[in-house]
Amino acid sequence: MSEAPVRFTREGVWRGFVLSQPLAPGVAVYGLVFGALAGERGLSWLQATLMSGFVYSGSAQLAALQVWSTQSSAVLALVLTVFAINARYLLYSASLHPWLSQVSRPKALGTLFLLGDGGWALSMREHAAGYRDAGFVLGSGLAGFLPWMGGTLVGHLLAREMPDPRAWGLDFMLPAFAAAIGISLWRGRADVAPLACAVAVALPMQLWAPSGWTVVLAGLAAGIAGALRHGR
Repeated sequence: MSEAPVRFTREGVWRGFVLSQPLAPGVAVYGLVFGALAGERGLSWLQATLMSGFVYSGSAQLAALQVWSTQSSAVLALVLTVFAINARYLLYSASLHPWLSQVSRPKALGTLFLLGDGGWALSMREHAAGYRDAGFVLGSGLAGFLPWMGGTLVGHLLAREMPDPRAWGLDFMLPAFAAAIGISLWRGRADVAPLACAVAVALPMQLWAPSGWTVVLAGLAAGIAGALRHGR
């Protein structure tokens, strides 16, 4: 039986946008935290908002704030930090190749620009279920991008009125979000080997690797383990 052809429709975009709404409140709060911390680091509201628009990665942006400095010597460390953490999107985009390779390049590139962790997870679940409208990926990306931008701006403007995010445990949002994605994509024993490889690499690299590289190295280890298992 042949596989259904890939489409890219408004209906798919809307479906992705609607089904991703449960993630929107968490993304907005995450944006609030970043906006407030960016204000503490001396970024203007415009700088913080542009950073959220062009980098669009909460984990990379929060890590970048840790090395933020007006000194030119810190620029390389900041760029490497963002690159290291966002390198996981290379793996995300590769996993979406069977879907987005069959639509026009402008649509594919625009969709990938708005790709986020939650949208990627939902898109992979839909694709595994047989859904073939690639507009879903764009819709899920928009559902995360809009509250992220709004949260960043509001968080910066209200920074002085907000309590310390760390005092409320909001700095734990990234690990909690990543754990939720992992649980939603868990397929059983087939995922044990990639998970074990990722953990085996992440634990020592957390101590030895430069900041941000732990995620990349653990992801590569899991990807290689999964590829080897699939190739058997």
